[in-house]
Amino acid sequence: MKPLTIADREMMILALHDEIRRNKNARYDHKLHAILLVAQGMTCPEVSKIMGDSVRTIENWVKKFETVGLSALEEKHRPGRPSRLTEPQMNQVRQALLKSPREFGIETNLWDGKTLSWYLLNEYDIVLEVRQCQRLFRQLGFTYKKPRPLIAGTDEDVKEDFKKTISS
Repeated sequence: MKPLTIADREMMILALHDEIRRNKNARYDHKLHAILLVAQGMTCPEVSKIMGDSVRTIENWVKKFETVGLSALEEKHRPGRPSRLTEPQMNQVRQALLKSPREFGIETNLWDGKTLSWYLLNEYDIVLEVRQCQRLFRQLGFTYKKPRPLIAGTDEDVKEDFKKTISS
């Protein structure tokens, strides 16, 4: 039987780790699996390699489990800093990101952290740094994909000259 594979494996691993971190129940299950592997005789470094968490994190989960039990693995409420944007503002930003930045007086064709930061400052008088704006993109379900430039239009000879590798 042919072994199964996952297309774009590296990207899918990152996406799965993100989903585990975002989902409260998945995070709990993830910790349970790590503890189970240690209980079955694997070392924390081995489990760390499989699960994608640091050795120290696995060790902490095991110690908490040993002293408190299953309740130690449950996700606790972590309030963090309150959002500077209200829920209606978040919806308005989501709608704005579906449009061109030019519609808001920004002289570019693509949204990025810098343009979103400028937009938030001008629309809502809210200062968010570029990195936080990049997180906001992901939080709203957007990804930043820079289009590849079209070199030399459709002139095949010029395209061949531009390529880095020689086709045989």
